[in-house]
Amino acid sequence: MLDRTGRNEELLTTRLSLRRPAPDDIDAIFAIHSDPTTCRHNPSDALSKREEAVELFERWNDHWERFGYGYWVVRRHDSYRTLGFCGTKVMNLDNLSVLNLFYRFEASSWGQGVASEAATAVVEWVTERVPDLPVIARVRPANTASQRVAVRAGLVRAQHLDTTGEDGPDWIFAKNLLG
Repeated sequence: MLDRTGRNEELLTTRLSLRRPAPDDIDAIFAIHSDPTTCRHNPSDALSKREEAVELFERWNDHWERFGYGYWVVRRHDSYRTLGFCGTKVMNLDNLSVLNLFYRFEASSWGQGVASEAATAVVEWVTERVPDLPVIARVRPANTASQRVAVRAGLVRAQHLDTTGEDGPDWIFAKNLLG
């Protein structure tokens, strides 16, 4: 379910509430992205100053303004505590426009199926509303937990698109890939 009235965009799952980020989320963005544990497989994503979280929020907000979707703040229904972030952004992969699936969660929520539940909801939502763009996830070969999340969200390995990212090899998982 999505409520598109103003700033109240919300996607609900069995346990989770996903909503568009707001300026009040900047501290959570910083907390999660400055934790070395959450950025272990993507150290180039690590933030060291709150100002970087402000810039990241602004990029996320610009994407929402431009496309009407993007990264979501993920919480449990019964809590205001941010567990993490999950969503898609438009990007270019091997001269192909794609929606890159992103998920990053605080370490205390790992192993509870939260990332898989959020990623599945996001993939279902975006493939229904943006069917002309494939969804991909770029995952480090050693990050088996992230690989499981991608597969549970309905993506499959697209080895022919594997590439090298800022932090090393990117294994590509995809859904709705044409050709």
